[in-house]
Amino acid sequence: MAKKLNVTPLHDRVIVKADAAEEKTAGGIIIPDTAKEKPQRGTVVAVGAGKKDEPVTVKAGDTVLYGKYSGTEITIDGQELLIMRESDILAII
Repeated sequence: MAKKLNVTPLHDRVIVKADAAEEKTAGGIIIPDTAKEKPQRGTVVAVGAGKKDEPVTVKAGDTVLYGKYSGTEITIDGQELLIMRESDILAII
């Protein structure tokens, strides 16, 4: 994992580093950048403290699945990351 971030998400927010999109199909066809789907899988980098009555259940280092259009893209220390609510995460894998 990369170095520790100097950013702490608030409340039930989570910062996720998206996995790289596939560049080839199973048949070996190369997919151009404009046709690639956004990945829906990533690694949790930082986690907020949770809400008063709802602690956060994911932790840094977890691999998660999230909705296709979840989160907001941000750049921190040159890394492309997503910040989203924990409720946007569908599963821990």
